[in-house]
Amino acid sequence: MYIALELGFLYAVMALGVYLTYRVLDFPDLTVDGSFTTGAATCAMMIVGGLPVPVAMAGGVVAGMLAGAITGALHVWGRINPLLAGILTQIALYSINLRIMGNKANVPLLRETTAFTWLKDHSLMRSWVSVAILAGVALIVAALLYWFLGTSYGVALRATGDNELMARSQGINTGASKIVGLMISNGIVGLCGTLVVQHQGFADISMGIGIIVAGLASVIVGQAIFGMTAVWQAILAVVAGSVIYRVVIQLALGAEWFTANDMKLISAVLVVLALVLPQWGPLKRLRIKRRREKAVAEGVS
Repeated sequence: MYIALELGFLYAVMALGVYLTYRVLDFPDLTVDGSFTTGAATCAMMIVGGLPVPVAMAGGVVAGMLAGAITGALHVWGRINPLLAGILTQIALYSINLRIMGNKANVPLLRETTAFTWLKDHSLMRSWVSVAILAGVALIVAALLYWFLGTSYGVALRATGDNELMARSQGINTGASKIVGLMISNGIVGLCGTLVVQHQGFADISMGIGIIVAGLASVIVGQAIFGMTAVWQAILAVVAGSVIYRVVIQLALGAEWFTANDMKLISAVLVVLALVLPQWGPLKRLRIKRRREKAVAEGVS
């Protein structure tokens, strides 16, 4: 169970980046599958090259931001459909990532000093200590994202996602907002890649394939269970959704009738359930009832 919690908090960082584009900007960004690997590959190669871990992680974040900037530029300046812009960047990043990794499909970090070396040396991996540290990292990123969305520029991003025409009429440069939002989102995804590559001890060219599904699942599961009426609630729901998603997968893989090959199937089924169950009659009526009770309570107070 420790490994599920560790992965849940690790990938919560990536899910927060997906939340920024999927929910805040209302931009279906598929760059994530590529920018995740870009951040991981850049960090791995910089660590192998002898650079300090913080510098390598910063390099991974910048690489992710550049990937997001390319998608944003294709959409805003090239007038390319958001989905297609993300797909084009994702495809290009596969070759770019291979070049970053020295035309190798795998770069090991087993003999290198990483952010997790101290925990591994003291046999604290897969324990409550490592879980608590990773939970702290996820909450710090969540707090920074919440702070950013409360700034004037963050509000402009939210306005762009809510109603682009209205935002433009208020003098907001929606094109620049989209590009900046995509850069921040993929920078966060790149940060997650730098953490995951150090956690697992190697960078692999295919490590980002399907990662967008995990991010969307975390956002959707969190929304279905906890709701997203306020920004802080939405952000915490994404973190909780990521943990729940990983725990459910771990439990499913622990059952005798599932194997590691079924992980993608389990992920897809989990997302479908998270999308369908909130629309189920009894749950929908219960949610409406609670909303009315809350409105009455607020009116009385």
